[in-house]
Amino acid sequence: MKKHLLIGLSAAALLAASPLASAHRMWIKPTTTVVSGENEWISFDGAIANGIFTPDHYAMPLDLLTATSPSGKTVQLQHQQRLKYRSVFDLELTEKGTYKVASASNTLMARWTDDNGERHMWPGRGKTGTLEEFKQQVPANADVAQTSRKIEVFVTAGAPTDSVLKNTGEGLEMVAHTHPNDAYTGEDITFGFTIDGEKAVGASVVVVKEGEKYRDNNDDMKLTTDEQGNITLNVDEPGMYWLEAEYEDSKAKAPASKRMGTYITTIEVLPL
Repeated sequence: MKKHLLIGLSAAALLAASPLASAHRMWIKPTTTVVSGENEWISFDGAIANGIFTPDHYAMPLDLLTATSPSGKTVQLQHQQRLKYRSVFDLELTEKGTYKVASASNTLMARWTDDNGERHMWPGRGKTGTLEEFKQQVPANADVAQTSRKIEVFVTAGAPTDSVLKNTGEGLEMVAHTHPNDAYTGEDITFGFTIDGEKAVGASVVVVKEGEKYRDNNDDMKLTTDEQGNITLNVDEPGMYWLEAEYEDSKAKAPASKRMGTYITTIEVLPL
């Protein structure tokens, strides 16, 4: 998985460096999450859009995504194309087990008002900055946040494995008490969340089933992590579900005063 520490690197994060408003939702949707044959292929769509799995705004930058095989090898994204509203790519699954397609970023963001009442933001929208630039350009009285973003999608050839589910201890991460490729209707699906390796108690989680465009309401499932940092959901309809978790506290390391994390994944719930 590529990690993009914007402080000190020039790489752009998916959202932090794109001309996007926070209201848009980022997603990666595989055509399926489980295959059983030899050397199977899975196709993916990726976008940052108004709707879940409905590309209508901005194609996901693919250069920030990395795929990892069950044995830990980097797998090349193939047939990559960045279209107007969505990006597409294929993944060849030559090993048995669970693969991960992911990207992560960790950055500082600052806001302040100068003596003339003019508001400032660092780095500017669509820009990145170095630690040296931060020290030079951001005043001591700025409101500084430590912000992490992570998007992960898992697919499996054969039986699910756990090697790519290990957490890094950085940013907001999901702890897969239920394997994301082993979720079924009518059964409890339990995920935990951690922030920098600690239980993310009180994180807000929203889960949206595909097809919201054709529903009278989006039927969002809104949950909050418990004292163990866990949520449990149980759904009665199979399909693709988009999940986003958000967390914020005041335990950031200086110079930041608050810590914010966003985690996104797509879960396919199969009929029992």
